[in-house]
Amino acid sequence: MPLVRIDHSDARTNPTEIATAIHDAIVSVYGIPERDRFQVITSRPATTIIAEDAGLGFERTDPVIIQIFTQRGRATDQKQRLYAAIADALEPVGVAPQDVFIGYVENGAEDWSFGFGRAQYLTGELTVPGA
Repeated sequence: MPLVRIDHSDARTNPTEIATAIHDAIVSVYGIPERDRFQVITSRPATTIIAEDAGLGFERTDPVIIQIFTQRGRATDQKQRLYAAIADALEPVGVAPQDVFIGYVENGAEDWSFGFGRAQYLTGELTVPGA
């Protein structure tokens, strides 16, 4: 049940394909249900996205910034597989691997409400992933 925020330049004309590729990678690596999909897609002027190389020595051409908010508990190697799967899935839809930037944020069951003002993981309406 990750919440995924996707920011890209308005030069990209295929935001749905980008979002679907990211979701498919998450489903594949994390084994979440297909309909467990929560994404916010924002297209913005390229001048409003600054994503340099952090000293790694490469140039980005048209970055796609991905923020993944999810519950803690996944192993480091699983996260690394996810990053690779996302980059691999985005390349066929026109996003170069060097243009994929991912920020991963973890939290707990108490940090989610899916509606009705209730924390469904705490009330038992939803099962905590991996529990």
